[in-house]
Amino acid sequence: MEQLWAPWRIEFILKGEEGCIFCSKPKEGKDEVNFILLRGEENFALLNTYPYNPGHLMVAPYRHIANLEDMTPEEMREHFQIVTEMVNALKSAFKPHGFNIGINLGKAAGAGIADHLHTHVVPRWQGDTNFMPIVADTKVIVEAITSTYIKLKEALNKPFPHG
Repeated sequence: MEQLWAPWRIEFILKGEEGCIFCSKPKEGKDEVNFILLRGEENFALLNTYPYNPGHLMVAPYRHIANLEDMTPEEMREHFQIVTEMVNALKSAFKPHGFNIGINLGKAAGAGIADHLHTHVVPRWQGDTNFMPIVADTKVIVEAITSTYIKLKEALNKPFPHG
């Protein structure tokens, strides 16, 4: 039997997450440590520390709400403005061929944190899957999260062409 070692996961397994990361992380004021990429008035963007692909990030409102209908018009407008800005940053930094963008509402829909609404932005490349998910039920992430964070922060400081 083949084994894939991921020793950094033991801290998460033993400690687990206490409380809501979308509430606690922005309050800590440690954006680089928490991989917070962008802050708006109502929402923020951060890298997913357990990504499906390099650059997988999430956009969430600061307010602890679970449903789209609970968002104010201002929260919703800014939320999707930030999603768009993050797509542009990912295009600039990583040149993906496409994106999966989605919201899992409720545990039954696959939400890992069901009580705090968030939108996933996952960059995709032609051929970005290989034999590992099929034979080992394992996804290989090809870049360290700190490298991804640096590239996206740099991309956010560049002007984006419209169109």
